[in-house]
Order: sequence, then structure tokens, then C-alpha cells
Amino acid sequence: MKSTVESFSWQQTLKVNILMLKMLGLWPPGDGTYGFNLYTLYKIFSVLCFELCHIGAQTVKLFFILDDLQAVTGSIFVLLMEMLGLLKSYCIIRNMGMLKQLTITLSNDLFQPKNLHQKNLIQPSLNAWKSIASALWILCFGWMLTWMLSPIFDKSFKQYRLPFLAWYPYNTQTSPQYELTYLHQLTGISYICMNSLTSDTLIAALNMYIGAQFDILSDDVRNFYDGVKSSPADASGKLKSCIKHHREILKLAEDANHFYKSLIFFEFLIGGISIGLSMFQLTLVIPLSSEFYSFVSYTFCISVQVFLYCWFGNEIELKSSKLPYAVFESDWTELTPEVKTLLIIFILRTQRPLKMSAYGLFFLTLETFVKILRTAYSYFALLREVNSPQ
Repeated sequence: MKSTVESFSWQQTLKVNILMLKMLGLWPPGDGTYGFNLYTLYKIFSVLCFELCHIGAQTVKLFFILDDLQAVTGSIFVLLMEMLGLLKSYCIIRNMGMLKQLTITLSNDLFQPKNLHQKNLIQPSLNAWKSIASALWILCFGWMLTWMLSPIFDKSFKQYRLPFLAWYPYNTQTSPQYELTYLHQLTGISYICMNSLTSDTLIAALNMYIGAQFDILSDDVRNFYDGVKSSPADASGKLKSCIKHHREILKLAEDANHFYKSLIFFEFLIGGISIGLSMFQLTLVIPLSSEFYSFVSYTFCISVQVFLYCWFGNEIELKSSKLPYAVFESDWTELTPEVKTLLIIFILRTQRPLKMSAYGLFFLTLETFVKILRTAYSYFALLREVNSPQ
């Protein structure tokens, strides 16, 4: 079906994400995947140098401080999210072909808004995604700035303290080893943060697009027949197009869910733990200090990160549940029995709302978000009890 208005570019919204992925080595040129070229070599170097080395140094150090609860809880919550960032890199690399195909599929004429009204219908979803994604970027870089500059703020750099507790096979207590290691930690955490944020906002955008498709489809169903301007034969053709559109939306959602279901599982699991640990750290640092602001920004950052998934997943469920009602809002009473039969089949197919999930264990809903916050508070309360004086 050809669009009657200027073609809407879904990929235009993702241009910043795709640019960032290209800079990180996570988006090979063209429509293909990784090959034997310099770009692949750059990606291998980036993962080894900025992710594996940075995470590995912190992991080794963790084994040396296992008997210190405060030190462990003060570093492991960041380390877990860094490991999750590494997993996101792996999933993107492994599913690059599928991810690029998803962006190509969105350019299909079937997914285009048909008129100005439908463009206005999807605009609130686009604005919501931009607002939440911008808030996430601001919070993340606010945390990273306070965390990386904390040795300068508290003047502990004079004792050669690094932002992250890590073990290195050389002495970091002298110059220029200290400055070079500091720079490597800054580069490593910047790379991992950019990777995580770009992946999170990209997945949220896919869910936002799926929800927007249900907005378009509901409007098409609501107006597929006009007794004055169209005939029953026209109605039959338009309804069949709506049924095809619904089938393609479900396929798009299935492919998108297959791409990120493992990421969502670990995001929710690690997110709850990290929020609880960072809340616990807030009780151990000096109020209004640089560390205090760092933990506050980190807590909000992870909370918004989880919320981003849950909000747009919840929107898919809500918007897909409105499809049967759109049928009854249409002018169906004067249609032929054959078209009414098609309507009944369509209603039966759309009775169950579409739910995005992680292996069927975590559904992307606001209810799940509340459960994660409750779980985080449980971790916080447990740690407070263990750490309280007897």
C-alpha cells in the first residue's frame, strides 16, 4: 500500500544511535555483518582494550577484597553493569544481521503512516522516547563525571587513588603509570557507558515503533469503511490489508523480542541488584559529598534504564489491547456477511494483547518495574541488617 503523504523515515530517529554504534565498532558498513576487514579489527581491539581489560582488572581485584563487605559492595554493582555492557556488545555483534533487517523492515510501505492524522498519532510516542532517552544520557554522564573525578574532588589523587578498584601487573602508585591507568579507566568506562546507552535506547526505540504500529493499525481499522465514500468491496480489501499489517507487526515484535530477550533478562536481574547495592552505599558515605552525588546519580540512572524498557513494553501491551475496540468503533453495521466474518476472525486474533518478555519470566510492564524496585529495596534492607552493629 502506497503512502498518501510524504514517506516517514523510522530510521531517522535512530540516526544518532547508528552513528554511535559505528564509532564503537558495532555497526559494520552497508547492510551486511562483520567481515575480514579493518573495521572488524577495530572492533576486536576495542573490546579487548576498553572492555575486557577494564572489566578483567576489576574482577581480579574483587577476589582480593572479598572479606571487606563495604569495599565489595562499593565496586561490584558497577562491575555487574559493566559486564552487562559487554554482554550487550556480544548480542549486537551476534545478531547484527537480524538487527539490520529489523531497521530495513520498518521502511516497508505497510508500516508507513497513511496521512497527517496518523503522523500526529505516533508523535507523542516519539517525543516520549526522546525525553526518556535524553534523561538517561544526562544521568549516566552525570554519574560518570562525578565518579571519574572523585579522586580529584576529594584530593585522593595525591595518594594515587584510581576511580575504580582494580589490579594491574605493574605499580600504579608512580608516574606516568598512574596517569596512563587513570586514562585507560576513563576510556574504558566511557566506551562501556556509550555502548550500554546506545543499545538500551535502540531497543526502546524498536518497542516504541511496535507500539506506534498498533496506533496506525487501530486508526486504519477504525476507518477502513465509510458508507459514503467506499463500497463493501473496498472495505474487504482494506480489511485484508489491516489483517496483513497485524500479522507483520507480530512478526516484527517476535524478531525484536528474540534479539533482546537475553539482554532484558540480565538487565532486570542485575538492575535490581545494582540499585539495592548503590542505595546501601548511600548510607556509608558522607552526605552531600562527591561520592554521595555519584551514588545518587547512579541509582537514578539504573532506575531510568530499567524504566525505559518497561514503559515502552507496557505501551505495546496497552495499544495492542485496543485493537478489538477499534473494530467496534468502525462503521461495520452495513457491511456484507463475508466482511463481517473477516471482522470476527480479526477480533479473535487480537483478543490477547501482545506482551514483550524475557524468556517468559519477565514481562516488559510497569508492574515488573515496581517489582524490580521492591526487590532492590529488599537487597538494601538485607545489607543494612548484615552491616548494622550487633
